[in-house]
Amino acid sequence: MDEIRTPVPVSFEFFPPNTPVGSEKLRGVVAELAATKPEFFSVTYGAGGSTREKTLSTVSEIAAMGHEAAAHLSCIGATRESIAEILATYRERGIRRLVALRGDLPSGTATAGEFRHASDLVRFIRETQAGDSWHIEVAAYPEYHPQERYAKRDLQHFADKVAAGADSAITQFFFNPDAYFHFVEQARALGVTVPIVPGVMPFHNYARIAQFAQRDGIEIPRWVALKMEGFMDDVASIRAFGLDVVTQACERLIAGGVPGIHFYTLNQSALALEICKRLAGPV
Repeated sequence: MDEIRTPVPVSFEFFPPNTPVGSEKLRGVVAELAATKPEFFSVTYGAGGSTREKTLSTVSEIAAMGHEAAAHLSCIGATRESIAEILATYRERGIRRLVALRGDLPSGTATAGEFRHASDLVRFIRETQAGDSWHIEVAAYPEYHPQERYAKRDLQHFADKVAAGADSAITQFFFNPDAYFHFVEQARALGVTVPIVPGVMPFHNYARIAQFAQRDGIEIPRWVALKMEGFMDDVASIRAFGLDVVTQACERLIAGGVPGIHFYTLNQSALALEICKRLAGPV
C-alpha cells in the first residue's frame, strides 16, 4: 500500500485479541495502518490488569513487526511490586512507551490496591530504575471524567498527572472540537505545557458508539444523533455520513493546531484509513 501522508502525526489504539483468529486479523490491521507511518500503536489493558498477558504479547508482536508500540498500564487494584514486575518485563522487551491510567476495578473486586490515582502511577514509574527512559502518556477528558462532578477538580487531576512526570496526553474520544479546544485552553492556564492529542472514534457501529458515549458522558451532537437514527438499518448511509462527520471534525482540529490525532480503531482499519486518506488529500 502506498504511503499516506497526513498533515499531523497519527496513532492508533487496539484492544488485545481474545482468539488466534482475532490475533491474525489484527496483524493485517496493523499492516494496513502502517501505511500512515504512525507515531505509535497502543494496546489497552483490562480492568484490574485482566488482560495483562494478552496486552504484553500484543504489544511485543507489534514491536517485533518494527513499529513503535505503547502499552496501556492501569494501577487500580495493583501493588507496587506487581507494577514494578510489569515495567521490568516491558524493559526487557524494549517497550519504552506507556499509557498510564488509573483504570477500573474488575467486577466483584473490593480492594483498590496501593495506587489511588493515575498521578501516583506516573510518579512511581519515574521513581523506578531507569525511570527517565519511559515516554509516559496520560488520559485527558475534554468533557470531563464521568465520575468527577466538578470540572475544575478534574482539570486539577489532569494537571497533577502531568506534574508527576507525564510527557504527553491523549484525550477520551469526543465529537465536539470546541470541547477539546476549551479543555486545552484551561489546561494551559494551569501551567500544563505537554502535547494534548485529541482522541477520535470513527463511527464503526452507531449504536455501540452511542452506548460508549452515554456511559462516559460524551456528547454526540443532536443533529448527528437524529440523522444517524433516521438511517435505521441503512449501513452504507451510516458509514458515509459517519466518515464525513469525523473527517470534518479532524480537519477542524488540524486547522486549530493539534499536535496529532489518536484513533480508537476497535481493531478495524477501514474507517481510520479512509479518514487518513481524506486528510492527506489528493496524491
